[in-house]
Amino acid sequence: MHWWVATVVMTSPATVMTAQNTMAGASGDNKTYNRLTLHYDRPAEYFEEALVIGNGTMGAIVYGGTKTDRISLNDITLWTGEPDRDVTTPGAFKALPEIRELLDNEDYREAERANRKIQGHFSESYQPLGQLTIDYTDNTARDITAYRRSLDISEAVARTQYMKGGHMQTSEYFASAPDSVIVIRLQSSGKGIHATLRFTSQLPCSVTATDGEITADGYASYHALPGYYKGVPADEHNLYDPERGTRFRTLVRAIARDTDGKIKSYPSGDVKIEGCRDVTIIIANVTSFNGFDRNPATEGRDYRRLVKQRMARAARKTDDELKHTHLYDYQRFFGRVSLDIGRTDPAIAAMTTDKQLRLYTEEGQANPDLEALYFQYGRYLLISCSRTDGVPANLQGLWNEKLLPPWSCNYTSNINLEENYWAAETANLSEMHRPLLTFISNLKTTGETTAREYYGTGRGWCLGHNTDIWAMTCPVGLRVSDPSWACWNMGGAWVSTHIWEHYLFTMDKEFLARNYPLLKGAAEFCMDWLTEKDGHLLTSPGTSPENRYKTPDGFCGATSYGNTSDLAMTRECLLDAREAARTLGRDKNFITEIDRTLKRLLPYHVGSNGNLQEWFHDWEDQDPQHRHQSHLFGLYPGHHLSPDATPELARACARTLEIKGDNTTGWSTGWRVNLYARLLDSKNVYHIYRKLLSYVSPDGYKGKDARRGGGTYPNLLDAHSPFQIDGNFGGCAGVIEMLMQSTPSSITLLPALPEQWPDGNVNGICARGGFVVSMKWSKGRVTELTLTSRQGGKTTLKYNGIKKSVNMKAGETRRILHE
Repeated sequence: MHWWVATVVMTSPATVMTAQNTMAGASGDNKTYNRLTLHYDRPAEYFEEALVIGNGTMGAIVYGGTKTDRISLNDITLWTGEPDRDVTTPGAFKALPEIRELLDNEDYREAERANRKIQGHFSESYQPLGQLTIDYTDNTARDITAYRRSLDISEAVARTQYMKGGHMQTSEYFASAPDSVIVIRLQSSGKGIHATLRFTSQLPCSVTATDGEITADGYASYHALPGYYKGVPADEHNLYDPERGTRFRTLVRAIARDTDGKIKSYPSGDVKIEGCRDVTIIIANVTSFNGFDRNPATEGRDYRRLVKQRMARAARKTDDELKHTHLYDYQRFFGRVSLDIGRTDPAIAAMTTDKQLRLYTEEGQANPDLEALYFQYGRYLLISCSRTDGVPANLQGLWNEKLLPPWSCNYTSNINLEENYWAAETANLSEMHRPLLTFISNLKTTGETTAREYYGTGRGWCLGHNTDIWAMTCPVGLRVSDPSWACWNMGGAWVSTHIWEHYLFTMDKEFLARNYPLLKGAAEFCMDWLTEKDGHLLTSPGTSPENRYKTPDGFCGATSYGNTSDLAMTRECLLDAREAARTLGRDKNFITEIDRTLKRLLPYHVGSNGNLQEWFHDWEDQDPQHRHQSHLFGLYPGHHLSPDATPELARACARTLEIKGDNTTGWSTGWRVNLYARLLDSKNVYHIYRKLLSYVSPDGYKGKDARRGGGTYPNLLDAHSPFQIDGNFGGCAGVIEMLMQSTPSSITLLPALPEQWPDGNVNGICARGGFVVSMKWSKGRVTELTLTSRQGGKTTLKYNGIKKSVNMKAGETRRILHE
């Protein structure tokens, strides 16, 4: 059996129409609108308006211009840097006794300064590949009418259509995973297309053209520093050497599908289309990246040969073959889940997506189609950016246009990396979890060195605040950065919980057996890192990600001991490792050690304001509405806090969220959707979901009606701001938490259903225990329910105020309820 389980195999490869993909008629005319389509009436000017496509490795950002069409390109393996083999601060752990003594003496100012001694280097940066421009030499603004730009996420196909001089001109774009290429098809019903194709890159790059094909050879820098680091001049943030760094070759081939025109190549590297009515442009790229531990310049892949092969295979196919292959592959994943939570007024549905989003935000309009589209868009994005082993979706998923992107466009492990995968299992995209799960084994390799050199532990592995394609694990900061973020070290405890989660949804023991050492190693580090104070085990030093306390004497700092988030993540990691060992029948002594440790862990405390206490002492936060809520980890994504099992602590979690308010960043809002759902708070969960969909203007827009803050951009990408993709995935996961929650032994239906969604249906969502759920509800009550068991097993269903135990065979589908 493969290590993941494909729940549904689609029977109609060319067209898969989910329940959501029906057409809603527009009021007053004959137009129809696909409920799973983003659509606009003008080209994109800013990135935050452009449409993104991807095949899990290559990505494109499509602007849809009529005079010049810009297509920005990415490859998820194109990073700065080389294998992470050096220890920046050897023996950093020797500073620990000093820091702990300062904390024991309650000298937080000096402890904060001393904590910087346990910092290593920064992560490397994710890089843009380049940009393909299509300059239409005979298009003028006055010629263009009836413009429409769209992205159909049921097909993963973007389109631009407009009338030019009375004739239809169409551009269609898709990224094929089976063929590993991006395809653009240009068609004109008029006298033909006249355009120049040109490839440019911000990276060192040479471009040539021959026989209708552009060839671009380039390389990334061998080392980069983040844009926010001020320790070097701006022009030294990226260091280049022709003999070092990841190389790439990009091929762009134009193929005429008719005999009306010509394709010509020029020494400048341009390719010109002259009078063709039907042209296919195929884009292929391969980098020399050959694994996290191999030098990409001296041990890299034969990228030139591989890209040539990819182009040759794709170019032999007809347009129908290319598209058919793409659709079959994509729709077998996307078509597994459908969601219908009501219908939007046809007059509103006929509006462009950006206008709908603005009205939804500014006038509070009901728009269930938009709410469901946002959920499915999260699934679309995960399929599009997470299909490369060992290279998970980064801060921007796959799509980046900047040499110095925000936060290096890296993997931030104190929430963002993990949030990218919260919907992978529940939204029936278990295969898309694989890039993260395979990445964890890379982290263990480097993380063992970090555990020894920076923290002095004898066992296990750990991960700091940031990592990158080279699986860097050391605490960042170069000994000069704020400990509130730079010195955090619980990333391994957090990310390793995804191993147990994947097992609970697939019940794949072979997978669990292979990956158990990773989970065990993370737990061993946690136990070795704990210290004793007043009879309890806790962490020292520690921080609560990016937040700062305020001591009674007015000092604001981050370094302390016994922080709740550290202990929550430790507790969850130990619980998961113990259950994994029990499931596999292994390591009795390890289980005993975990049991002893759990009994001695510092317990949760409720603060004087009724909140869940974040710090060892009942201190105020420097910012009471801080975006991070890491100390609520045990409620979500953890499982050891809940209204049923720990009602007092659940009420304290709710009070914490009340104090924090609802004005926060995109990814944080996505997290709060899930937290409110776990609290069974249907009113606040819907309120915060609407906040997540608050309209935010493009970052570069300077108009008087500009809207800033956290929310959603016109193209439905998450606004942190700037863009971070994690909010999209958090919101997607949150919708399922409203509709269904599960444990290894139970499935609860409609636990936090908003009153705004009284009637609806969902098909294909996944529950722990290896179950797939499809249901329909009316007036807030489940009326139809079908359950499928992947591996066989027992569960208790909770719905409509009743409990029902079921025991099913592997592969069995059973109708549980039909009113």
